[in-house]
Amino acid sequence: MLHEYRDDIHELKQQNAHFAKIFEKHNELDQKVEDAEAGRIPLTDMELETLKKEKLLLKDEAYKMIMDYRKSKA
Repeated sequence: MLHEYRDDIHELKQQNAHFAKIFEKHNELDQKVEDAEAGRIPLTDMELETLKKEKLLLKDEAYKMIMDYRKSKA
């Protein structure tokens, strides 16, 4: 997720427990979506859509935190 901000993500994960939790939860959902799409876990289309939306909300929140962090360093 957001690979172009790798250094900022690393720093934020060290400094901000909430960010670290969001990042970890996003990665868990990403794996779950991947497993569902590959047929490794059974999910209905609605369940899969819900996971994708939750994942996107977490990504948006993480992105905002990264942008705020970058502004604070400038």
